[in-house]
Amino acid sequence: MNGMAEIKATGYSHTQKAPLCLIVYGLALACLVLAWIVRDTPGLYIAGGMGVLIALFLAPAFHHLTVQDQGECLAIGFGPIPLFRRTIRYADIEKVEVGQTTVLDGWGIHMSLRGGWVWNIWGRDCVVVHFKNGVLRIGTDDAENLARFLEEKIRP
Repeated sequence: MNGMAEIKATGYSHTQKAPLCLIVYGLALACLVLAWIVRDTPGLYIAGGMGVLIALFLAPAFHHLTVQDQGECLAIGFGPIPLFRRTIRYADIEKVEVGQTTVLDGWGIHMSLRGGWVWNIWGRDCVVVHFKNGVLRIGTDDAENLARFLEEKIRP
């Protein structure tokens, strides 16, 4: 896959790699340095423990974002550690469009100030997925192909 989308008769699969994990590893390192500086027992355990947890679990969860067709639904997942995943049933999608996240939307998984959820690993390009009761912005470096694929899946 290596940054290129794969659209086949059976579906869509794309993995976007990004340096977001490096920022999270930096946060882990900052916690460990803080633990070293504090050296007070409660502070050492709290900051050191947080640094280790971030380095072992959180940062490896944000190496890449994979968007993949799974027949009746679209799977979205950060990885390689599968802490953050979700699926979207094609039947629940009302419309899709290519868009951009704002600078304030940033990266990761969170609510957007404009409403709806953001799942983004890097960059500002996204596909805006509209549901009856909400919006999901899927960040991707392959927005045109993903939007085209989703349009085909939701077309009556």
